[in-house]
Amino acid sequence: VQLQASGGGLVQPGGSLRLSCAASGFTLNSYNIGWFRQAPGKEREAVACISRSGGQTHHTDSVKGRFTISRDIAKNTVYLQMNSLKPENTALYYCAARAGIYFCPSDDFRRARADYWGQGTQVTVSS
Repeated sequence: VQLQASGGGLVQPGGSLRLSCAASGFTLNSYNIGWFRQAPGKEREAVACISRSGGQTHHTDSVKGRFTISRDIAKNTVYLQMNSLKPENTALYYCAARAGIYFCPSDDFRRARADYWGQGTQVTVSS
């Protein structure tokens, strides 16, 4: 099981980025996928998740209405579209996979408990 996150970069406040999480070694129908982030000096926090069926998505309050999680089964890839970015969104963003039925959302999601983690992609929001 491998997860490859990409798409990060430097963007001005109010700008947009789309992160990608390419999965290999498993299909998205087998695992729930979450996006998490960690800013310097802070704990890792949950951002958004999508269930293994694809039928359930969840976005935390801090990103609701600005970020959208989605997936492309054919490409075995999960995306995080981030709009109206703010400086406080600056962090290393990770995607992770979690087995099981109840993850999105759940305490495991909110506490960033996952089975497999990608390497992270840096998002910097600055003028």
